[in-house]
Amino acid sequence: MQALALLLLAGLARAAIPNAMLRGMPSLPKLPVTERTITSPNGTALPPITTVYYFDQLIDHNNPDLGTFQQRYWMNWEFYEPGGPIILMTPGEADADGYEAYITNETINGLIAQQQNGAAVLIEHRFFGYSNPYDNLTSQSLALLTIQQAIDDLEYFANTADLPMPGGDAVKPDQAPWVLIGGSYSGALTGWTMVNKPGLFWAAYASSAVVEAITDYYGYFTPIREYMPQNCSSDVEAVIAYLDGMYAANDTAGIQTLKEAFGLGDVVHVDDFASALQYNLFEWQSLQPDVGPGAMFFEFCDALEVKNGVNAGPEGWGLENAIYSWGNFWNTTFYNYVCGYQDAEMCIGTYDTSQSYWTNVAVNDPNRSWFWMVCNQVGWYQVGPPEGQPAIVSRILQPIYDERQCVNMFPQAFAYPPQPTTTQTDMMYAGWDMNVPRLFFANGLRDPWREATVSADGLNKPNTASMPIYEGDGFHCSDMIVENGIVDWTIAVVQEAALMYMKEWLAEWKPST
Repeated sequence: MQALALLLLAGLARAAIPNAMLRGMPSLPKLPVTERTITSPNGTALPPITTVYYFDQLIDHNNPDLGTFQQRYWMNWEFYEPGGPIILMTPGEADADGYEAYITNETINGLIAQQQNGAAVLIEHRFFGYSNPYDNLTSQSLALLTIQQAIDDLEYFANTADLPMPGGDAVKPDQAPWVLIGGSYSGALTGWTMVNKPGLFWAAYASSAVVEAITDYYGYFTPIREYMPQNCSSDVEAVIAYLDGMYAANDTAGIQTLKEAFGLGDVVHVDDFASALQYNLFEWQSLQPDVGPGAMFFEFCDALEVKNGVNAGPEGWGLENAIYSWGNFWNTTFYNYVCGYQDAEMCIGTYDTSQSYWTNVAVNDPNRSWFWMVCNQVGWYQVGPPEGQPAIVSRILQPIYDERQCVNMFPQAFAYPPQPTTTQTDMMYAGWDMNVPRLFFANGLRDPWREATVSADGLNKPNTASMPIYEGDGFHCSDMIVENGIVDWTIAVVQEAALMYMKEWLAEWKPST
């Protein structure tokens, strides 16, 4: 019963996201937070790790006269001894409540803190969760949600926060070494901060760090196509080629028949239907090395490829069976998982701008805040590939599909579909070209965000002692989670290398006062 309730909850949660781009947000995996009693090295009982602290953060770093807002943070100093480092991380584009495991030794943050006798801090990103300069998420308020303001937040916190532990008012970056950690977007923010604020953080760890802003990010699907079962990718390619062929021939009747096979006959626009077919692929991002065959992604592939107990060969079962079995999976399982009780157009359509999804400006809406950053600075639109490349996603989907939705969400800011300033972002913060001392990159071969990291195909960025780049067989941010290193030895190698470099780098730090 509980499993059914969770499935229904998942469906309802997803129903609030008609936009495929937000299903594949570059976000950190969440770990359950274990409630336990913690003590400092001298045996003193410490506050629970779920204790919330508040920091008076500047609303606008370019105009301090505007005043401050309360930025939430969490802290664990169970391993801290005087002289140890401060390990700082933001979970990025999410309500930080529920990410407290990232200040424990269940994650790489806590392993570094434990090894180095450090304290771990988790700080909520501006305009996410309940760390908001203003009490709404209008485009006027969100004008202060930029990469630079987020970097400046980290700097201001490090330089001025008096931390709640004993001696916490005497651990500024000139008095103690600070280590910045991040994964996914927050991993990129880690790299960008190291570029933009050299010397502020002594060392850094960036997992699955999407350092290169890219407008047409069709590369998201490359690792998925490479590592998903080959029979499954063959059949998905066949259906996508069939849809795109009908679209090119303006065969509206054929497209309607295909939509109806998926139970999506009421989805009015073909680009929304093409987007819905991505939803199954976005399930890949939730995979980790310890996830078994019951995961939704593998249920999807089994539905396509297992027939009467027989598994298809690498070429799949072919188009006719693929349409029937993929459609049947939507009808029997996936529609309810995605849409719950909503009708198809309300759930999947992106053209009705009166929906509350587009108009609601209440705080703690990570989708809306992330949309703002995507539309303005980073892009990462998950679209179909160029002609000539294998396609598991329809070429009907181009950046304009997402850019049109930027106008839906922020009509006051955009009179017409905006192009994100990805070139400017990459120039300002170095993107793939970053070369920063004491910055450790950890990536995963099976990560759909790999192609925006320094481990992108063809980039061939050197792994150096100054800026190490390690890649395991993991998925998205797999190396941040200790359990994954137990399950997959290639991830353990990455984690052990990071700990070795941190030990070496932190031994070199000297106070400047």
